[in-house]
Amino acid sequence: IPGELFELFPILKQFLNRRGGDLSGGQQQQLAIARALAAGPKLLILDEPTEGIQPSIIKDIGRVIRMLADRKTMAIVLVEQYYDFAAELADQYLVMERGEVIARGRGADMEADGVRQRVAI
Repeated sequence: IPGELFELFPILKQFLNRRGGDLSGGQQQQLAIARALAAGPKLLILDEPTEGIQPSIIKDIGRVIRMLADRKTMAIVLVEQYYDFAAELADQYLVMERGEVIARGRGADMEADGVRQRVAI
C-alpha cells in the first residue's frame, strides 16, 4: 500500500485490519478513492463521492480532490449533485440534462452563468 494514500486519508491507517464492509459509508468512500489512486491513474472519475456522507468527511474528500487536481498529474471528472461541493472544486463545468449538454464553462463562472438555478430540483 503506497504510504501516500495514508497521507491523503489518514483515517484509513487505523482500519488496516478491518474489512471494507465494516467501515462507515464515508470511510468506504475514502477507501474506494484510495484504491483507485493506488493504480496511478491518468484519469480519475468520481461519481457522486458525497452521496450519503457526513459533512466532515465531505470536507476531507474535497481537500484530497483539490490536492490531486493541483498536482496536475491526472484529469479528474467529478459527477456531483451537491452544487457547493462541485463549484468549489471545478476548473471547468459541464451540465447535462437527459443525456445532452445544456451548459459548459469555467468553474469560476458557475455562479455568474446561473448553473445553480439550472441544476436546482
